[in-house]
Amino acid sequence: MRKRTLSFWEIWNMSFGFLGIQFGFALQNANTSRIFETLGASVEDIPILWIAAPVTGLVVQPIIGYFSDRTWTRLGRRRPYFLIGAILSSIALFIMPNSPILWVAAGTLWIMDASINISMEPFRAFVGDNLPDRQRTLGFAMQSFFIGVGAVVGSLLPYMFTNWFGISNTAPEGIIPDSVKWSFYVGGVVFFLAVIWTVIKSKEYSPEELDAFEKEKLKDKPARVEVVDKTKNIRSQFITGAIMAVIGAIVSFLIFQNGLTKELYILFVGLIIAGVLFMVVSSLRKKQVRNGFTIIITDMLNMPPAMKQLAWVQFFSWFALFSMWIYTTPAVTGHVFGTTDTTSELYNDAADWVTVMFTVYNGVAAAVAFLLPVLARRTSNKITHLLALTMGGLGLISVYFLGDKVGLLLAMVGVGVAWASILSIPYAMLSGALPSSKMGYYMGVFNFFIVIPQIVAATILGFLVKELFNGEPIYALIVGGFSMILSGLLTLRVQTNKRINIDEQS
Repeated sequence: MRKRTLSFWEIWNMSFGFLGIQFGFALQNANTSRIFETLGASVEDIPILWIAAPVTGLVVQPIIGYFSDRTWTRLGRRRPYFLIGAILSSIALFIMPNSPILWVAAGTLWIMDASINISMEPFRAFVGDNLPDRQRTLGFAMQSFFIGVGAVVGSLLPYMFTNWFGISNTAPEGIIPDSVKWSFYVGGVVFFLAVIWTVIKSKEYSPEELDAFEKEKLKDKPARVEVVDKTKNIRSQFITGAIMAVIGAIVSFLIFQNGLTKELYILFVGLIIAGVLFMVVSSLRKKQVRNGFTIIITDMLNMPPAMKQLAWVQFFSWFALFSMWIYTTPAVTGHVFGTTDTTSELYNDAADWVTVMFTVYNGVAAAVAFLLPVLARRTSNKITHLLALTMGGLGLISVYFLGDKVGLLLAMVGVGVAWASILSIPYAMLSGALPSSKMGYYMGVFNFFIVIPQIVAATILGFLVKELFNGEPIYALIVGGFSMILSGLLTLRVQTNKRINIDEQS
């Protein structure tokens, strides 16, 4: 029994929801720092205010993945999560630009990002569920296309409302401009309608059919299998947890002793918590306890080898992206245009131009989305990803040397190529190494390596900008550029022909 080949329009329909998801995500990325600054946040405080989003993702993504693997309703396996996330995200998008004070905006960001994750996380597994191996690169490329298109319009909306419809992009101190408010309102409606389209127009295979597909795949093309020794695995889990907890405790103590910035606690206290969870689950497994909690924590340790290697690729590429999302607005307004006055017309014009820059990189991503699979067939996924990330890294670094609007747009061309590749190539490399019964869970865990670098960026970039870069956020973009190039080089070491024997897990 084999999965049938889907038509272009069937893949279109199953990916269309990403148009709305990225519409909301683009509004969040391009405008959240602006909202925070308008409500009184200083440049060095912005990263810690963003921390709510990735911390939420760490909790939400594997849980949603785990339960979506085990869900079957009249709407199917993944589609109920698309719908619930869309409803919650749309509500948050209406609330965000009406935040009266800074901490309301930070809390709304938390809710909004969690809701977006509820919709977005199962979409990656949706491709793995519905498409045969030969069509998965196309499926992820289609998602990249909709991500690019949605982000183009979403990022451009404040500029469009100001320059095409005459809606004000300035407001009294502490008030979000009307152009930003209306952008978020439109985003909420588009998010909901696009996801509804996918829910209505798509179908899913039943769990029994997916099991049959998996058995047929292993019979036709057996993968190299790594069998996990359960006793050794339990011991390894405890030791790993202990090491994590000890490192977190030592570094937290050093932060306290030396009076370092408090944001650093988030990363290392989080390491302590993760270590303790590993040790607790190890003890439960010794007592033959097996439930959702122990499976979720244990399967993190039993990731397929390709996933562990791709984790480093994801870490450094998403560290770069997060530095860009946090610091492009203050870097462009301060370094390129020379203003930090959030009430001035120059600042708001420059901030609007950042939305145009984000529009360009997302537009480029949409334009090249279907070219990357062609390049990958002629070379390889590894070489394609390396070239794309190198272009993106050079684009970020070049912002330091630019002094005009056109140059800034050209820098975003390289970032756009990298963005298209980041959204498709790693997932195409990974999906063939995952068992279908845990596709949603492992796709959720894979998002850890999107979330963890964001937490690292949020905890250390503010410290670096304040202590080492003399308050100049442009240097955070340079760090991000080199990080993206390193990510490309790490792609060359990924091997995708091994799997964990899932019968021995947990």
